[in-house]
Amino acid sequence: MWIRQLLLAVTGLGAGVTVAGGLFSFIIGLGVISDLADRTHTGNKILLYEDAVALGGIVGNLISVYALNQAGRLSGVIWLLAVYGSLAGVFVGCWAMALAEVLNAYPIFIRRIKLTSHLSWFILAIALGKTLGALLFFWKRW
Repeated sequence: MWIRQLLLAVTGLGAGVTVAGGLFSFIIGLGVISDLADRTHTGNKILLYEDAVALGGIVGNLISVYALNQAGRLSGVIWLLAVYGSLAGVFVGCWAMALAEVLNAYPIFIRRIKLTSHLSWFILAIALGKTLGALLFFWKRW
């Protein structure tokens, strides 16, 4: 019985580490960290930014796993909500900035493959794919 629990724990921990590593690689690959350092002219603090992203992921997971935000456990430190909200806003703003730059890839791709005659079908296919993905996501949650 304990072997099964140990195997589940090791598998869960390994899967969590893999997913977290992939997410942080994606964030760095999008250029969110380096773009932030470039725009603020603080390239010498890039390691601090990367550590902050990793620490934010760890703390967010701890809050999520141990449900610290429920049952009034954080009621004594309500100021923490304002700090969290501010930092989450900065994070979402950086994501929006990075994704806006990634969207510049579509015009370059379209010009390279000379897709001028069926551009409307290409855009429609992207929109339908996104819609279908969202519908499947929310349908599976119910």
